[in-house]
Amino acid sequence: MKRLTILGSTGSIGESTLDVVARHPGRYAVEALAAAKNDAKLLAQCLAHKPRYAVLVDADAAERLRKALRENGSDTEVWQGAAALERTATLPQVDAVMAAIVGAAGLPATLAAARAGKDVLLANKEALVMSGALFMRAVAEGGARLFPVDSEHSAIFQSLPDDFQCGRAGEVARSGVRRILLTASGGPFRTTPVEQLVAVTPDQACAHPNWVMGRKISVDSATMMNKGLEVIEAHWLFGAPLEQIEVVVHPQSVIHSMVEYRDGSVMAQLGAPDMRTPIACALAWPERIDSGVAPLDFTRLGRLEFEPVDLQRFPCVRLAGEAIGRGGTAPAALNAANEIAVEAFLAGKMRFTKIAGVIENVLEEHAVEDLVTLEQVYAADIEARALAARLVAHP
Repeated sequence: MKRLTILGSTGSIGESTLDVVARHPGRYAVEALAAAKNDAKLLAQCLAHKPRYAVLVDADAAERLRKALRENGSDTEVWQGAAALERTATLPQVDAVMAAIVGAAGLPATLAAARAGKDVLLANKEALVMSGALFMRAVAEGGARLFPVDSEHSAIFQSLPDDFQCGRAGEVARSGVRRILLTASGGPFRTTPVEQLVAVTPDQACAHPNWVMGRKISVDSATMMNKGLEVIEAHWLFGAPLEQIEVVVHPQSVIHSMVEYRDGSVMAQLGAPDMRTPIACALAWPERIDSGVAPLDFTRLGRLEFEPVDLQRFPCVRLAGEAIGRGGTAPAALNAANEIAVEAFLAGKMRFTKIAGVIENVLEEHAVEDLVTLEQVYAADIEARALAARLVAHP
């Protein structure tokens, strides 16, 4: 029986994780569920999965949950506050932690889980984008095992040897890997003439050809900054230098990513666009369990196309590479600047084509520091946000 803490249980990844877990009642037990403030959804999850602990960061929401659980005869203990997230991530009886809290709010608990030597099922991009070096040190010091949940990185992981250990230096060379190939859909503007991008509206940028997503991640897909951030994640996850990571545009989004070996073999992972597949993979690796995902119908796939990334059209991919090259706090500044720029675009305060310019200017002005503490990450984030906001207000 593997005992789990799920950080961010009320979000889409958390809900999908609970769906997979519910299919294997004799194999997994939910020890703790944690969320920010959605007490209504967490109540339903607690009644269904009966965790020993439930955490809400918001104090009022925690009190409502505590009262509702008592009224329903539940003995789940409710904790509150940000510190309680770290507490549930380091419980001695917990074997694995699903890290699915979005943004910087999930960083301390994810780092704590790594230092405590847990199996960390990583769905929190910021742990690697903002604090990659810091997080990998925590993994090494704690002896944690790292399993990617993001679909592209899970695809790479599944295309590597079964004994590959994420976050360990030298694993790519030992495994005979020549290239890691991240696939990208190309978003809604893959074929739009570059000169027309200046007139793009938020609604157009959010109209992804393959998926329905939140507006921020939709814009990241339109600029391909999402792929730039994934390059940063892949660099840390697989210990691969930037020159061994390549982005390939694949409009059909059927192949989630690939690994090319020295002998010329290419291993690819295909599947339906359902996050339960990478979640099930991370939960059970190296075994395979039912995830509830429908089988892929190869007779209906049609053609699979590939093309190189147009860096003139998608300068954010280049900027992410430059941030990795500069190292230290630069990726945290990149991430923060992007969030402010996308927010301004969605609010109608800035043109689509200015997003990359704001990020580039922030990177140019950011004084990079070697990453030693989490406080440096927060400081770089705050500084970059302030600078990006000034650039938006006074272009």
